[in-house]
Amino acid sequence: MAGQGTEGTEDKTSENQTMMQAFEWYVPADHKHWKRLGNAVGNLKATGIDNIWVPPGCKASSSQGNGYDIYDLYDLGEFDQKGSRSTKWGSKEDLMQLMEKAKDVGVGVYWDAVLNHKAAADETQKCLAVEVDPNDRTREVSQPYEIEAWVRFKFPGRGGKYSSQEYHFSGTDTNATNQKNAIYRIEGNGKNWSQSVDKEKGNYDFLMYSDLDYNHPEVISDVKNWGVWLFKETGIKGIRFDAIKHFSEDFLKQFVETLDTNVGTGSFLVGEFWKDSLPDMCAYLSRMAHKFSLFDAPLVYNFSQISTTENADLRKVFDNTLVQVEPYNAVTLVMNHDTQPYQALEVRIEPFFKPLAYALILLRQSGYPCVFYGDLYGIKGDPGNNVQAFGVSCGGKLPDLCLARKLYAYGKQNDYFDYPQCIGWTREGTWDYPHGLACVMGNAGPNEKSMYVGYLHKGEVWTDVLGWEPSEVTIDEHGNGLFPCPGTSVAVWVRKDAPGRERFGKFDADIYRT
Repeated sequence: MAGQGTEGTEDKTSENQTMMQAFEWYVPADHKHWKRLGNAVGNLKATGIDNIWVPPGCKASSSQGNGYDIYDLYDLGEFDQKGSRSTKWGSKEDLMQLMEKAKDVGVGVYWDAVLNHKAAADETQKCLAVEVDPNDRTREVSQPYEIEAWVRFKFPGRGGKYSSQEYHFSGTDTNATNQKNAIYRIEGNGKNWSQSVDKEKGNYDFLMYSDLDYNHPEVISDVKNWGVWLFKETGIKGIRFDAIKHFSEDFLKQFVETLDTNVGTGSFLVGEFWKDSLPDMCAYLSRMAHKFSLFDAPLVYNFSQISTTENADLRKVFDNTLVQVEPYNAVTLVMNHDTQPYQALEVRIEPFFKPLAYALILLRQSGYPCVFYGDLYGIKGDPGNNVQAFGVSCGGKLPDLCLARKLYAYGKQNDYFDYPQCIGWTREGTWDYPHGLACVMGNAGPNEKSMYVGYLHKGEVWTDVLGWEPSEVTIDEHGNGLFPCPGTSVAVWVRKDAPGRERFGKFDADIYRT
């Protein structure tokens, strides 16, 4: 394996990469988020974060919208539409300043692309539609009849700049004639739900608002053109695709091919296929020819189950997860904006387990880890709607776990998944990242584990970079150490004088400082 030999005989080891979801649901709607991120990217880079996934920066239905209620793909905070020029996150000028600052410090930016639907149409339009069963969208529950649908998008503030497309739709959720809410499939020549979508609820094409018709050539052409335009306009390095269960796989393949042709093949692409079904996720990756990554939803559910079960078996944490079977196409995570508290897909993970979970995704060799803004900086909450705020997670040690990944998590991995309530692993290091590490964690009382870190480390004295375990460990002549761990906690052991140890504990988590 590259990087495992002596200096000069092997290739340079690839540096570990970490991404961060750079928002949470309750970030203030003060139009300053791009500015805050611009001020923070240097600090993020210094703690080992290489790429940030920013929120949907296209104009939403209002200036407070998070962007999943998308109105205009081509308005990045440039045009006076839907009550403001800026998006919730800031103006286009603010966005471009963030892009420049990120580029200067070597942080890549991934865009959150919402391509399934549009919201807040400018006008209604009469059309023939049929109601379908919400639990089986292939079953019609009415005869076709005329409705007045919010499906006319004129984008008057943009005036045709960048695109003159007004789009075509396959479904909607409201009849303006009588304000009846239902799932309406719009009738017409060649119109139907896309067939290359997830089969949950019979056909999961429709999600919300006005559902884009990816059977229509004008929609296909315009959205593909938008992808190329976005890369060239902003300089992003990748895309996170929202809700890919709900729109055409056939279109998405074309979209990726268009990017490959016009932007290059190095872009990072990840999809939100949020489903606790490993076979469905693997089948999706196969159909997409593995040009794509997916977020490891089953792993998040495993974290939740283990953290909420007394004396759970830590050895099973990776059972039936994407990272276990598709390590090169798995983006591992602990929490995101959909699973955070008070959201529709909330997944409860006990606070004591957060540092264990992050160690499991950051310090091992498989998967591309994504840390959550709300865990790094805290969650603002919404007091007016009885939504509680939360402080930083992991006792403020998440930045140190990220830095430990960047500096020390290299080389051969030795697993010690041999006891239900205490597991560990070591990384032996490489010729160019020689320091290695040992991680031990438990979900019961204090424990210790004898682990091999490599004979080249004999005689070294190691300490816990997190500072939660105060003792020292001396590596014996065979390369073994007896590594303790506090109760219901984690310890990350590295040589006490390893280069970079002075960088720990320096992260500035006060992103909202005025």
